[in-house]
Amino acid sequence: MAGIVMAVHKSFGKRVVALCDKDILGKKFEEGRLQLDLTGNFYKGIECGEEEILEELSRDCFLNAVGKKTIDFCVKNGIVMKENILKISGIPHAEAMLTA
Repeated sequence: MAGIVMAVHKSFGKRVVALCDKDILGKKFEEGRLQLDLTGNFYKGIECGEEEILEELSRDCFLNAVGKKTIDFCVKNGIVMKENILKISGIPHAEAMLTA
């Protein structure tokens, strides 16, 4: 799936997978009191294919996903439900805890 960047972090012994549309990486979005800041290192990773992403998400992890392509991919693969998607300035964002 071209256009999705993946970064994997470890925090307090837990894996955190950050997925972001490549074309919005490095931007900041604000709507009222909500902010989506994609300028830091958290989302900076490598552009990955669909199989690589699904493999990474097949293990226990916390998921943080942002962007239309990314969220569409997550919904299509049953990772995120549409009713759990938040939009900030029109940019879809979702978080989930995934267990194997």
